[in-house]
Amino acid sequence: MENKKVRLRFAPSPTGGLHMGGVRTALFSYLFAKKHKGDFILRIEDTDQTRYVKGAEEYIIESLKWCGIEPNEGVGFGDGPHAPYRQSERKELGIYKKYADQLIASGHAYYAFDTSEELDAMRKRLEAAKVAAPQYNSVTRQNMRNSITLSEDEVKKLMTAGTPYVVRLKVPRNEEIRFHDIIRGWVVVNSTQVDDKVLLKSDGMPTYHLAHIVDDIEMEVSHAVRGEEWLPSAPAHILIYRYLGCEEKMPLLAHLPLILKPDGNGKLSKRDKSGIPMFPLNWHDERTGENYTGYRETGFFPEAFVNMLAMLGWNPGTTQEIFSMEELIEAFSFERVNKSGAKFDPEKTKWFNQQYLRKKTDAELAEMFRPLLEEQLKNIPNTAMPSQSYIEGVCRLVKEKSHFVNEFWASGIYFFIAPKTYDADVIKKRWNEQSAAFIKSLAAAFKTLNTFTAPEAEGIFKVTAEAQGIAPGQVMQLFRVCLSGAAGGPMLFEMAELLGKDEVIKRLETAIEVIKVP
Repeated sequence: MENKKVRLRFAPSPTGGLHMGGVRTALFSYLFAKKHKGDFILRIEDTDQTRYVKGAEEYIIESLKWCGIEPNEGVGFGDGPHAPYRQSERKELGIYKKYADQLIASGHAYYAFDTSEELDAMRKRLEAAKVAAPQYNSVTRQNMRNSITLSEDEVKKLMTAGTPYVVRLKVPRNEEIRFHDIIRGWVVVNSTQVDDKVLLKSDGMPTYHLAHIVDDIEMEVSHAVRGEEWLPSAPAHILIYRYLGCEEKMPLLAHLPLILKPDGNGKLSKRDKSGIPMFPLNWHDERTGENYTGYRETGFFPEAFVNMLAMLGWNPGTTQEIFSMEELIEAFSFERVNKSGAKFDPEKTKWFNQQYLRKKTDAELAEMFRPLLEEQLKNIPNTAMPSQSYIEGVCRLVKEKSHFVNEFWASGIYFFIAPKTYDADVIKKRWNEQSAAFIKSLAAAFKTLNTFTAPEAEGIFKVTAEAQGIAPGQVMQLFRVCLSGAAGGPMLFEMAELLGKDEVIKRLETAIEVIKVP
């Protein structure tokens, strides 16, 4: 393995939208491949045609592109030396049947002619006998219709008659199967716990168990990364490599920990109610009619999504949390992937996006915010689109308390529309004859200023308050409410400077007229 070129694949099934757990598998594979100057491949495992969903393949490709996890060969990214990369197309070339035939010829696989009714009856018999895990294995196969129990002539007759059959792996009885996982170390399983996996279905299509092994051999894959739910199947896969005489071609295995619900109770599902998307992009499930919102459409930056995902189950061994893709590639290793499940934290997920939002320049944020602002202002009569510098100023002030650009309008609406209502709690607590007189004096004092900057506005504010025997802190929030209608917001005097002298005076005078002294 030391001299083998590093080649990893992401091999999803086009059976629905790509869940964030699948994206994490792709990400970790991509990071490892890039760190070791290797290849990253996209293979589509569409062996189960009954579960194929139209548009799923395109969705997978678009999701990877949005995340910046781009394969250098594979479906949608250009053919490499091992095309085609769809298993349905590879099946037509007879690739999988060749390997299945080899297993049968060596006595490590067999034909099984059992009908679905016979399989159901077998399971019911085992359940009635209180067998913990009813399965088709080295014991039960002896009572079923297959090429082990039937004579050679009977098998030939059934094959000639076109009787449907599957090819099953012949798992040995009571044998210890050992394999090493990069994340979990040595795993030992007794073969009595492994069933005779179906390798080739009756329609000639390979199952995952055979197809991914054949493709990994043919595509010279060096490391196979997948979720821990595949760990119970790994012993059967080890046997297949062994029986094919390809143990030296077997990739190193890495089974990733589960992504858990926020409370740590069970696996995170696409129907999680945390309010944070489970899919990278919007996805409509035609089978159920359900719509799922994506990270992209919610307003997440792809870099923030990828950074968050990298920290689910992996840690860099330092306190650093914010990583560029280049930094992730440099720092990543499977040895630092946890064995235990990683709890998904919705608030932390938003925090990641906030960190990336704060790193954006005001000009970048203004460009993102402009289309949303235009959409809002076009429905408001007599409201002109403000200047670029004004929009940048708004972005500078509201970004510190925002997680997403699409929150800027709601949190900064008063920068574009003067308030018509005022925070009731602040008015009730702070508005009286003395404070109303202060606001009136403040408006008059602002009129005397030739320039209106934040420091100058703050200086006049303090002088006016002290002249009336009022502590500035007593009326500061009231001043804010008169300008914005809200009790909280960005830096107060910077906000006043951006609004401008005339607009500030106008809003103070309106507040004096509208708010009644109790």
